[in-house]
Amino acid sequence: MFFYSRLQASFRSYLSLAALLSTGLTAAQPGLAQQQTPGDDWIAATMCPADNRSVDLEQTLSFTYTEADGNNPRHLDAAQAGLTTADLSKLELAWAVAFPETSGLRAAPVIIGSTIFYSATDSGRVFAFDINTGCAKWVYESGTRLRSSMAYEVIDDVGTLVFSDQRGMIHTTNAENGESIWVASGQASGNQGMLTGTPVIYEDKIIVPVSGSGVITGGNPNYECCENHGAVTALDVRTGEKLWEYHTMPAADYTGMESSTGVKQRGPSGAPIWSTPTVDAERGQVYVTTGENTSHPTTNTSDAIIALDLETGEEIWVFQALANDMWNFGCTAAGPNCIILDDTNAVDFDFGGPAILVETGDRELLIAGQKSGDLWALDPVTGALVWNQRVGEGTALGGNHWGIATNSERAFMTINDPDGMGGVSRPGLYTYFVGTGEPSWFFEVQSDCGDHRSDRIRRCEGLYGFSATPLSVDGAIITAGLDGRLFIFNSDSGELLFEYDTAMDFETVNGVEGYGGSIESHSIAAGSGMVFVGSGYGQFSQVPGNVLLAFKPSE
Repeated sequence: MFFYSRLQASFRSYLSLAALLSTGLTAAQPGLAQQQTPGDDWIAATMCPADNRSVDLEQTLSFTYTEADGNNPRHLDAAQAGLTTADLSKLELAWAVAFPETSGLRAAPVIIGSTIFYSATDSGRVFAFDINTGCAKWVYESGTRLRSSMAYEVIDDVGTLVFSDQRGMIHTTNAENGESIWVASGQASGNQGMLTGTPVIYEDKIIVPVSGSGVITGGNPNYECCENHGAVTALDVRTGEKLWEYHTMPAADYTGMESSTGVKQRGPSGAPIWSTPTVDAERGQVYVTTGENTSHPTTNTSDAIIALDLETGEEIWVFQALANDMWNFGCTAAGPNCIILDDTNAVDFDFGGPAILVETGDRELLIAGQKSGDLWALDPVTGALVWNQRVGEGTALGGNHWGIATNSERAFMTINDPDGMGGVSRPGLYTYFVGTGEPSWFFEVQSDCGDHRSDRIRRCEGLYGFSATPLSVDGAIITAGLDGRLFIFNSDSGELLFEYDTAMDFETVNGVEGYGGSIESHSIAAGSGMVFVGSGYGQFSQVPGNVLLAFKPSE
């Protein structure tokens, strides 16, 4: 019942979101940050003094989610981060900024010199914060909630930020002043889905992952489950014009099946792409990872890693980690749209993070973590399996929820596995040598409910696993828990270098009441000599919060 009640609560929140989407959401014109509404006094309090709002894009680009070559290793060397391993052992809080009417933070920033560009997703705004003080140099208004982390590239001499919103639109914004360049749909034709993964800029293209699935609406017993599916679109970087699109399966049709309440069923559906694509320019390929099917018939593209042609979007190869995984929110309590056939797995073992290209010895490998607790290493040319490791039995909200990091020698895999969800629970951080797949060290995290933490952390005894994507910096690995604790380990030995509890109240530089909670998704970043953490994630009945925290080494 712990598992069911949690997912049912999430389902209700997602239905509220779906209702908003279906009403059309009359949006403000994007890019007009200066036109504040009466409830936006906090924005004025967040702004830097008028004579200190310039953004210098000639400074060093220190952090982006996807590297310039299109890869997603989540690793920064000391020069790029402006931080050494020794620095990371002596961090202190520099400032905190909070966002009202926000229950969670999910996005990774772009960091250039003295500016951090940050998407406070629930607020529908992107901020250009001064890295030293936390005040805002400009604010971009999208008119709706935002979803993804941000990409950055200089396009025709203009530093450009790219990100997506909950309606499936791609926004491009001038990083110098926050003005809108263009907004265009990232959706694939005939298929509506959320955009969750970060768009990837490569040369003249923006590669957009589409997470359409029906996983949420499948919980509605009156819905003819299911219709939407995952896709990838490529947009022209200058205009937003669609160049090509790929669908993880054909369009859904009525299958002849009916639910137990007589509702007609549709399929195939699902195989959403929640994660960020990876570009392999040398081979002319794009790699994407997918989630489960949400209705029958199941397809070979669910719970899979897929290689596409970079120029055309045509499918090159598919590696399916788990076949016949058909799951939607109806399966949380044996709902009528959860039809289990003899070969149905119904375990919801998505790939939630990107596949990463890693050079090791005389070859390259493509490595990805899965919610089953598996870590997979493939040949990027053929998609053939090279090695595989597994931790625990996996869960619908773990094992590896949002992806891994690698420093080319080791792969770092976070495991969530909340207690009470069945199976073998082994939350923590697990490391493997990339070349062979052999285990290195691991840290199996334990709950900490002392010092009144149980008063601040709901379900403290079971909510403490590592779900957010980790970040490798120099010789250290940074990770964090659903209970708000931030951890930094030595990459080679596993020695704990630093720990900080973010599940508390904070005095903020903009005067907004600030409080931390679960650390999730892509909320850990570093650059320009500082570490940044978004604390708070209220979905899945986790712990809400609304603060962006900035840490720097003590003198």
